[in-house]
Amino acid sequence: MGASKTDSGRALVLGVGAFTQAMLRRLREEGAAVSAYLTRDYAHYGPLSEGPCVTAAAQPNPCAWIRAERPDLIVPMSIEWALKPWTDEFLALRPPILCPTGEALRLERERDFARALCARFNVPFPRAWLVATRAEAEALVRREQRPFVLKNPLCAPTSPIHTLVCETVADTLAWLPRLDDAEGIFLQEYLGRREAGHIALVSGGEIYPLVTNQEYKRAFDGNLGIVAGAPLGGLVERDSGDKYGLVRELLTPLQPWFREVNYHGPVQVTGMFADGRWHVLEYNVRLGVTSGPLIARMLENSFDTFVRCARNEPLAPRWRPEAVFGCNLTLAGYGYPFTQLTGPRVPVTVTGDFTCDVWWQEVAARADGLLEATGHRICDVAAVGESLPGAIRLAYENIRQIHSLGSYFRTDVGESLWPPGNE
Repeated sequence: MGASKTDSGRALVLGVGAFTQAMLRRLREEGAAVSAYLTRDYAHYGPLSEGPCVTAAAQPNPCAWIRAERPDLIVPMSIEWALKPWTDEFLALRPPILCPTGEALRLERERDFARALCARFNVPFPRAWLVATRAEAEALVRREQRPFVLKNPLCAPTSPIHTLVCETVADTLAWLPRLDDAEGIFLQEYLGRREAGHIALVSGGEIYPLVTNQEYKRAFDGNLGIVAGAPLGGLVERDSGDKYGLVRELLTPLQPWFREVNYHGPVQVTGMFADGRWHVLEYNVRLGVTSGPLIARMLENSFDTFVRCARNEPLAPRWRPEAVFGCNLTLAGYGYPFTQLTGPRVPVTVTGDFTCDVWWQEVAARADGLLEATGHRICDVAAVGESLPGAIRLAYENIRQIHSLGSYFRTDVGESLWPPGNE
């Protein structure tokens, strides 16, 4: 398949930090003219190094700018675009956005909607309840006598509750008094740690499996510590044949609904293997902050594929033959994942030349041209390869070249949790 008419188009990324930088770089390498709308007030260094950017502070409503830019593709890093005062005006532009809209967006936005959808199509889902108050939640836990994962009912970066994984009844009851129940509480039965996910694209009513992924969500080696706000590492495997069955069991049953609501865009399902089968934990309607850059790197025609998906057209993804597996590692800064702890703006130094992708998160350039840490996540290191050990080895070789006082990274990515369904 030769170059398509979209190979020299324009791409706009909505977001900040490492994941925005990664997408800008990959799309620019494929010939697109890239720019970014920086949606938050931090982590601007990486995106600014890839192309022109406009900040939300400078332009609170980006619609006039988008009209002028006329991008062929808009890639959001989160669903916060759908919660802005300018959302209706934005949608009226009929933007070529790589994200479902309208009714389809509810799959990620509303946790109880996803639960009800799974019930409609007989997709396994942990027992779950939506309650209005902490008191109702406590009564439920005492009655059920089982541990729960505690979530906000409405998924958004500003949600009052960030996911708390409780592994015992006592843990669940201990956390409930600390929760902000302004939007209610979603309680989902705890099913263990045998977790994995799959990311696919839906376009023209068809499901196109891409990769099976595994995120290392706990803060420290051995899968110890709290579940961090963003993963400390991740693995992906090219899996257009659905090797582990996540698509067959958790996505394919929803195909009638995908067609019913004209769903087109990414869909990520995170599942838990329990009682001999996969159960849905949640769905996301974007590429994913850790896996998205790896998918873009592994595809030969990521820009063309994403543009066609945004247009709801048939897809023909082409994979780079040497990119079968991917490994992502995060270099965490002082205090992470306990973000109430803050440190000084310490230097970030690099020894040697990088041999894989390094995407910068919360850093800034100093007057002398060197970098300094400005927050809790310094960078992400992403490597791909023909084998999983090779991708992991390359990622670790590169992350060990980056140094900053108080920083750390997990040293055991790939030693547990993989293959999918493993504990």
